[in-house]
Amino acid sequence: MSRQINANRPRLWKSDIAASVDQFNQWFMRFAPVAFRSTRVKTTVHVKAALLATRDLRSIDAATLQANPGALSTLRMCTAPPLAVDRLIGLADANKNLVGRMEDGKLPTKMNAADLKVELTKLCRIISRLLDRDIFPWLDAAKDPTDHERDRASTIVADRLCSAVANPIVRNAQEQRQLKLVGDWLDTRGYRKQGHPSGKPLTEMAAATYTFRMNLAVGKTLKVNIPVDVVIQPKKLRKDRLPILIEAKSAGDFTNTNKRRKEEATKIHQLQAAYGKTVPFVLFLCGYFGSDYLGYEAAEGIDWVWEHRIDDLVKLGL
Repeated sequence: MSRQINANRPRLWKSDIAASVDQFNQWFMRFAPVAFRSTRVKTTVHVKAALLATRDLRSIDAATLQANPGALSTLRMCTAPPLAVDRLIGLADANKNLVGRMEDGKLPTKMNAADLKVELTKLCRIISRLLDRDIFPWLDAAKDPTDHERDRASTIVADRLCSAVANPIVRNAQEQRQLKLVGDWLDTRGYRKQGHPSGKPLTEMAAATYTFRMNLAVGKTLKVNIPVDVVIQPKKLRKDRLPILIEAKSAGDFTNTNKRRKEEATKIHQLQAAYGKTVPFVLFLCGYFGSDYLGYEAAEGIDWVWEHRIDDLVKLGL
């Protein structure tokens, strides 16, 4: 893989960036409304359950939270301002493991009852103090909410929760779509999806096979596993018999990619240290990857294939 595909062709970057942004935006406009609507419906159900469990926020106490640990993520969004997990932990001086478990709808299995009550009480104190009373007017009025007030409050809180999970929803869906695209492209060219046993050397991966999300061991003294999105052994084996390693990347804005651009550089350096300088590692890009990002990756010796020109994968010897 000595000849480069896109890293050494900066004259094409501007038009490719525009095409990539357009492609991501088209996908986002088709996918996002459906995903957000379905998430919002599910989220509203969770919010109403949390309101019911806490007697419309009038019983935020340790016993209620212990019986309904999954309500914590909703209660964080009932405050002004809404509280991120780490902010709540800091303000309450709360046990991080406990809050993490509650975010998953569970309680720690090994915490004794007395400590649990103390920790839950700390969380309740912060949430009760910061409740957004403009959304829940019945709290100051000291009366039961009307159905309309409860529905309105549930919708607002559900929107806050959806905003908090929106980016992971989009990112996961886009990642799945990219992997499927590469898989379909390989399938039509006679490749087959087949896992490679973790104990066997990478150079013994069967020809004309590929796998997703493979962990590769790196590090000399301290071995760690790093995940690689797509690993493909070409039909015609390379001289070093190493497969092609591909990292699927998508982005919905330019800022985020520039923040994270060092991740790939770190990864290729780890892979080269473990498997040699010839290890073939490329990016599969869709979305907002600007000239700054591309220039940085090219300087680190990293090449890429654009999703809107997927047939460039052929140039990897596939």
